[in-house]
Amino acid sequence: MDPVPLAAAHEALKLSRKPIRNVNAKHRESLSALERFAVAITNHVGSMGFFLIIVGWTTLWLGWNTIGPKELRYDPYPAFVLWLFLSNVLQIFLMPLIMIGQNLQGRHSEARAESDYEVNVRAEKEIEVILLHLERQNEMIVKILSRMANADGEPG
Repeated sequence: MDPVPLAAAHEALKLSRKPIRNVNAKHRESLSALERFAVAITNHVGSMGFFLIIVGWTTLWLGWNTIGPKELRYDPYPAFVLWLFLSNVLQIFLMPLIMIGQNLQGRHSEARAESDYEVNVRAEKEIEVILLHLERQNEMIVKILSRMANADGEPG
């Protein structure tokens, strides 16, 4: 094998190298303050901690207004109108924020996938150059061994 294709492949690889970019940092920098707020809400609302807080608060609210002292109940059974109102307001505000946050996280996921693809393509090119180099070394070793065998086999 001629060393020219190996050198050309090596040079082409050097020229095609771009610095590796941190997609996570670029994504964070591209977000506006409102978008960061939406992502924060999505991350916190979509957690088990938030779920447990809502379950605990609902149990406390319904329990107090069902079995608490009648004179201290602020939303007595079966009215619960205030709780229904508050839970609906909470849902109305959280739903668009969660959807916005999911869209932003989806964009971030797509950027990470694109970055992974670029790294994989680069790694494939580098592996190809390494394989070409190893093939060249194998050919050279075979030539050296055959010369040694010829040198040893010649009558001295």
